[in-house]
Amino acid sequence: MPSSCKDIRAALAECLANSDCVFVHRNKAADCLRYPLSETLPTRCQQLKKGYGDCKRGMVDMRKRFRGNYPITLSAELEGGGRHGHESGGQLYAGKSYYAQESSNAAEDAKAEKDEDGGKR
Repeated sequence: MPSSCKDIRAALAECLANSDCVFVHRNKAADCLRYPLSETLPTRCQQLKKGYGDCKRGMVDMRKRFRGNYPITLSAELEGGGRHGHESGGQLYAGKSYYAQESSNAAEDAKAEKDEDGGKR
């Protein structure tokens, strides 16, 4: 199996093993992933199941053939970060969003102009 989905598969297996569906009710993990029992899984396991499906689907998607799958960052996905670890969208410049730097510089320039004019604008 390619390495792009190994991490999320291991996290899903661990989540299933610790869920009530497997641990308490003694169902098989494969049965817990199917419809009647999949509704009883914790939200974290359901999110991992969807993420694993998206990862596997991305492996055969012809649009991603050259770029490859996005790397899975479990900590960002599980803690609500999303968007593949980036805080804001847009073009990246030295690891930060270029547009966020531009807007903060514009705000600082406007504040400096206001201070120079004595606030008469």
